[in-house]
Amino acid sequence: MPPFTVLFADPKGQADFEWITRLAPAQSLTLVAPEDASPAALAALLPAADAIVTQNVAITGEMIAAASRLKLIQRYGTRPDGIDLAAARAAGVAVATMPLHGCIAVAELAMTLLLALSKNLVRAHDATVTGAYRALGVEPILTEQRRHKFQWMNMQSQMREVTGHTLGIIGFGEIGTETARRARAFGMKVIYNKRTRLPASVELAEEVTYAEKDDLLQAADFVLLSSPLTPETEKMIGARELALMKPSAFLVNISRGGVIDEAALVDALQNGQIAGAGLDVFLYEPIPFDHPLLQCDNVILTPHIGGGTGGARDRQMSEVFANVARFAADGSLAHRVA
Repeated sequence: MPPFTVLFADPKGQADFEWITRLAPAQSLTLVAPEDASPAALAALLPAADAIVTQNVAITGEMIAAASRLKLIQRYGTRPDGIDLAAARAAGVAVATMPLHGCIAVAELAMTLLLALSKNLVRAHDATVTGAYRALGVEPILTEQRRHKFQWMNMQSQMREVTGHTLGIIGFGEIGTETARRARAFGMKVIYNKRTRLPASVELAEEVTYAEKDDLLQAADFVLLSSPLTPETEKMIGARELALMKPSAFLVNISRGGVIDEAALVDALQNGQIAGAGLDVFLYEPIPFDHPLLQCDNVILTPHIGGGTGGARDRQMSEVFANVARFAADGSLAHRVA
């Protein structure tokens, strides 16, 4: 097979380049990367590139035109954000994405928290293991197919189905996208808010609807926070925002603790202003043992486990390069979008 040159568009310094070089199959791919983050450094490498791997660097029509040997653009992420798909198709350049294992792990936890809240799972577990039925005058019976004690703790009013309800996602990046796909599988309607609205074609493909943040907070039955922590998002959910939510709504945070005003959240939980919350992240981690959130009985708290089991970054990049290597060898390509 002739040499196949892969341009890695956005390494974060020499250490990052050495990491991806270690993961790339050296026998089939030649890896190059710009020396710095300047457009000129990237442009200088385009003419020799057979493939471009990118995560955050946009690949424009002008760049595609300048890359005369280009055959493949491989995005390291779920959506083909920042890639001029029309220009790629016109030039006969294939485009593929690659789901991110770490983001999938966080999305799975987001759905776990959402479902556990909807079923009041922690209270149901506690009531079961403590024998709380005794206070209701209920006695155990031998169950059969037709004879059983359905809802022996009378918790049906504290539970709901998620099907037909609305999930509002604030911050619709990789994690938000993966969560939305799973929520739709449960029959949920998904609305989202992010700094820059998605193109209409992406909204259609992902089956999501854009909403301004206040409108989202008012409409959603479940609000998921998946925004990065920046000066603009710090304490973006405070007393005013919590007051906009439905009293029956739940808040789930799998981003960073600082995006919530925790004191305001405690007040909202204690006063029944919202139904409950599922939190994997906190302002201080570990969460202080005397934090008032620990005294709330309508929360599910986890010790920042959303990132999964570890090793996701290496697995993700190895799969990216395996996809590129297959394409170079025989033209086959997983997760092709163009």
